[in-house]
Parts: sequence; structure tokens; C-alpha cells
Amino acid sequence: MARRDEPPRGDVELRERILDALRELLRERTFDTLSVAEIIAAAGVSRASFYFYFAGKQAALAELVRRAVGAGHAAAQPWVRGSASPGDALRAGIDAGADLWLSNAAVLRAIVESWASDPQLRELWLAQMATFTDAAVTRIEAERQAKPAVAARLDGVDVDALAASLTWTGERLYYLAACGVPPFDDRKLLVDTMTHLWVSALYD
Repeated sequence: MARRDEPPRGDVELRERILDALRELLRERTFDTLSVAEIIAAAGVSRASFYFYFAGKQAALAELVRRAVGAGHAAAQPWVRGSASPGDALRAGIDAGADLWLSNAAVLRAIVESWASDPQLRELWLAQMATFTDAAVTRIEAERQAKPAVAARLDGVDVDALAASLTWTGERLYYLAACGVPPFDDRKLLVDTMTHLWVSALYD
């Protein structure tokens, strides 16, 4: 393996070429069947360049996952910040989440299918999902403080567990949609169902 402090050869876009190559390979292959050698060949970079940027293929996938998660947080901001009516904000965020999963389907399928069997990816995905759960907890607690009806509805409810349940249900439904599994391959049905779950749990 190349030394991590060895300078990269080639242009400044090498890192993005590696990530683009991995993204494209994942459209046709599962992550566990890919080797670093195949990623290097697809990217057209040297082994030294790959290992300058990434400790291994898990690290490259982790970067793609973090980017997707960052976009997911941006999509959820209207509801998280309380800047729109809850139902409308939830629907808009869920719809944007569907866009995110479909446009990053290969990468997100890879992490969902790999995290349970790979310690590095397990730590990554649990931490990334926890950021969504934490954001949901913060918003739900704010709603409970500000709205007596929400407080009454959630009386005796473990908000952390509720937020985690809703977050992980969303992960599973988005994953099924990204895999083209009926009925969640129907975009409108997916968004309607997920919005109903959130609104019913918190507001109805």
C-alpha cells in the first residue's frame, strides 16, 4: 500500500475522479464485490493517488454518503426550523428526500446493504442516521413546548424512540423506493405514506 503522506500525481481533480468512478461502478455492482484496483482502473489514477486521498474503499464510500446526508439535512430544514406549516414542511422535506435518494440511489443502496457487515460502515451509517434522529428530536421537543395539542398527543411518549422510529422507517422506505420495489416505486404514494406517518404520529 502507498504511504499516506505520498503526494498525489496528476491534476487537482483526482479525488473527484475517484469518487465519480466509485459512484458509477456502484450503478452496476454491489459494494462488497468491488476492489480498490477496479476503482483505480475506472478512475484512471495511480494506486499512490488513491491512497493519498482515501484509506480504502470504505473511506471513499463514506465521503459520498456524507455528501448525500448533508443534502438530506438541507432538504429537511423547513420542518426542522419551523419555517413553514408542519404538514407542508414535512411533505416538502420528504419529497426532497425522495429526490435525494433517487439521485444517489447507487451510493445509498451501497451503504444500506453494507453497514451491518462492515464495522467501519456500521459506525458511519449509525452516526449519520443519528444526526437525522437528533434533528427530529429537537424539532419535536420544540413543537411539544409550543403547542399544547402536540404536548397532549405525546404525553408519556419517549420522544427519542419516536424520532428514531420515524427516521429509520423513512430510511427503509426510501431504500425500497431506490430499489424499485412496489408499491414504493410510486413516488407520490411514497411521499403520501411517509407524510401520513409523520403527521399522524405528531399532529393528528
